[in-house]
Amino acid sequence: MKKNLFKILIVDDEPEHQEVMDMILSSKGYSTKTCASGLEALEILKKSHFDLVLTDFIMPEMSGMELLKLIKSTYPDVEVIVITGYGTIQNAVEAMKEGAFSYIIKGSDPEEMIGEVEKIFRLKTLEEENEILKKEAQKEHYMLESKSKLFQEVLCIARKSATANVNVLLLGESGVGKEVIARYIHQHSERSNRHFMAVNCHTLPDNLLEAELFGYEKGAFTGAIESRKGKFEAANGGTLFLDEIGDISLSTQVKLLRVLETKEIERIGSNRSIDLDFRLISATNKNLVQEIENGSFREDLFYRLSTIVIEVPPLRKRKEDLEMFIQFFIKQAEMELKKQIRYIEPEVMEFLLHYDYPGNIRELRNITQRLVVLAENGEIRKKDLPEIHYNHETSIDVDAIRPLKDIRKEIEAKYIEKVLEKCGYNMTEAAKKMDISRRQLFNKMKEYGMK
Repeated sequence: MKKNLFKILIVDDEPEHQEVMDMILSSKGYSTKTCASGLEALEILKKSHFDLVLTDFIMPEMSGMELLKLIKSTYPDVEVIVITGYGTIQNAVEAMKEGAFSYIIKGSDPEEMIGEVEKIFRLKTLEEENEILKKEAQKEHYMLESKSKLFQEVLCIARKSATANVNVLLLGESGVGKEVIARYIHQHSERSNRHFMAVNCHTLPDNLLEAELFGYEKGAFTGAIESRKGKFEAANGGTLFLDEIGDISLSTQVKLLRVLETKEIERIGSNRSIDLDFRLISATNKNLVQEIENGSFREDLFYRLSTIVIEVPPLRKRKEDLEMFIQFFIKQAEMELKKQIRYIEPEVMEFLLHYDYPGNIRELRNITQRLVVLAENGEIRKKDLPEIHYNHETSIDVDAIRPLKDIRKEIEAKYIEKVLEKCGYNMTEAAKKMDISRRQLFNKMKEYGMK
């Protein structure tokens, strides 16, 4: 959690004290709001969420103790710090028994207040991170459950690969869950108690990617105000996952090849070698053999990366798992959006179970989330299906039988054209809606001869 997202409500009937606390906490980067009474505070809490309430103990109309009790009974996840004078310390201790996080004596060193607020900020941040990790673990668990023999074979190879300290190359379309398989290999390896470091090579330009991977020394380039470890060092003893490795430049490929051969690196701006011990897992949705023929990927690097090659199947080849995924993502969306789904129109399930999902699991998640967002009275309706999905899927001509790959390309091209049209031919917006990068969209358009 960033400090500017951590919201603090200051409740004090003395304007000068309000102002001082507001100034101190705002200067530390926190988001603050002030009010003069307990009743006003309760009205504010009805309309907005706050992480912490700092309240004076003695106030007219409603005391800090009364306010504390009402906050804790109505908003149990909101922390409260009581501000008290010397004469009411005993009452403040009683307030802590009622659920206050701590108390601060009026007029004491501001650092004491900042310290108590920092404690709560760290706890809230840790809780948030734990919740994210829990959700990720739950999502990965569901993504690894499968009735598909094809996917079960993938998991079998992944488990066998995990026991050997060899490089693994994961192939598959965008959105099939290659990082989930990479984490699965890490978790089943002897390195599972060490770091799993993931880097998306596509999202970073060349110079930033090298800084991210190799780290740098202070003063190595403009903006390098301190030394920093790279992902190679951070993954030492553990696993480094390089996603979209097919997108790295030839110059970076040469440097990566050297690291794999020597198992040592030099930070940017340093001549000192650092010995490393890490397992490398790479992934790409590109055809690397074709890239080698085109001269955009080094053959020697390919052989270094591909001791074990695992091809992760697209969702359309594991339709046995669709119903489970649909139910899981709907439940997940219900929890995130605090909505309850009681009924799904049969046409919606018919579509969801037969659609080919060119965007794979990522696209299925996006569609189900949209349906839950637009649901009314607990009902998921056919009319809320994205038109660009539903229309092109139901207008396929099956009279002229052709190779499946040709049909797939035709559907994908039509789909891209529809999305671009809907986005006013804004490629950035269209790529974002399809959950792919602008570069991936450009490559698709080039492949299908689209202008």
